[in-house]
Amino acid sequence: MTVETADLRPGHRISRVIKGGWQLAGDHGEVRAADAIADMEAFLDAGITTFDCADIYTGVEEMIGTFIADVRRRRGSEVADRVMVHTKLVPDLGRLHDIRPDEVEAIVDRSLKRLQIEQIPLVQFFWWDMALGNAVEALQVLRECQKKGKIANLGTTNWDFPVMDRFIDGGFDVVSAQVQYSVLDRRPAGAFAEWGARRDVQILCYGTLAGGFLTDQWLGQPDPGFQFENRSLIKYRLIVDEFGNWELFQTLLKTLKSVGDKHGVSLASVATRWVLDQPQVAAAIVGARYARHLPKTLDVFNVTLDADDRAAIDAVLAQAGGPNGPVFGLEGDRNGRHGRIMKYNLNTNPADAVHGA
Repeated sequence: MTVETADLRPGHRISRVIKGGWQLAGDHGEVRAADAIADMEAFLDAGITTFDCADIYTGVEEMIGTFIADVRRRRGSEVADRVMVHTKLVPDLGRLHDIRPDEVEAIVDRSLKRLQIEQIPLVQFFWWDMALGNAVEALQVLRECQKKGKIANLGTTNWDFPVMDRFIDGGFDVVSAQVQYSVLDRRPAGAFAEWGARRDVQILCYGTLAGGFLTDQWLGQPDPGFQFENRSLIKYRLIVDEFGNWELFQTLLKTLKSVGDKHGVSLASVATRWVLDQPQVAAAIVGARYARHLPKTLDVFNVTLDADDRAAIDAVLAQAGGPNGPVFGLEGDRNGRHGRIMKYNLNTNPADAVHGA
């Protein structure tokens, strides 16, 4: 088994499965930080070299930074430098109208300190509401940070392509777009992917396993409704609802399970492989707190879907009602049921102390 890779730009090679960091932040259940940090090395050694995080994922940049520093100390810079970190910069909704350029750069500096690296390989930018403040000015700050050597490449997260066109036409090199993409949520297919091919913007996919709904755990289970303490499960249960009723979702799981059994892998591996096979997709982000499921995660590189597999999956997808609309369209409606569960002001003061720095 060889872990597949993709090049976002020359010198920026990533593993096609990215270790996600959202599950290590708050609101997702217990996190044993020491165990999570220790297990990161198993991912690196297995060939999953790319780690996704964000300035607003509480404590996650610092965990990854602790891991990188420990590997650098024990195994040298050559091994530590294999880690390709993708973080995000997400100014608070409440600050969009008045955030200053120096504060934007201070967020970058804080991420560098947390991650304990000299340059961030990829900063993925997001702006909650283009009608507020000056997103162009903020992104210009990041381009200046590139010139200073603080950032290698720029990407975006949760923007549809008309917004990104404004920046690309303005001379920004946007190398990637991180959006929600799964066999349950195919909003990036079609026009979005075609735009990415024209603009040389590759897709990084989160929600590939829908917060765990696209795993054997939910096969044959009754509809749980929406009573979850885990915000991630609420988010993706809403996506299941957009897809169709619970019965259709179970039909999808059974189909993925049947394909997986044929190839000797889990239904989660089939769901991930399906995403990786979509046009313009560079990588899928899989949220994993620890390494205990790493062998199953790697199985995605042991399966090739054939025409019969794709036809069986497509037959179920043809019955789906949605989700519909542009990427992040449902979530971007702050008054809608998808938007109401989100948190919009998670970025702490960039001048705050950085633990472990």
